[in-house]
Amino acid sequence: MNFTLGDVVLVFALGALCLHFLSAVRVRELAVQAVNRASERDDFQLLDQSVHVQRISMSRDETRRWRIWRQYRFDYSYDGVERRQGFVIMLGQQLQSVVVSERSPTLH
Repeated sequence: MNFTLGDVVLVFALGALCLHFLSAVRVRELAVQAVNRASERDDFQLLDQSVHVQRISMSRDETRRWRIWRQYRFDYSYDGVERRQGFVIMLGQQLQSVVVSERSPTLH
């Protein structure tokens, strides 16, 4: 069986694509975990139990290495009625921040 250079390049490209996909799934899982920790700390409820990619770009980390910067959007609620949007920012596999608005005071 003979392999051409094109076959080898195709196998490497498919392998790199699979590794990128698995890495993206892992970062998304880390983002969900970060939101769950923040929801326990700040007393809000994560709705739909998921985060969704909103933006992707490249950025440098503190060691000046290029990483994939991702901003995820999620829906949450303080009272179970009013739906709000929050954001999780990840740089590579490192959490940068979880952004939610402050709870508004209840007026009766």
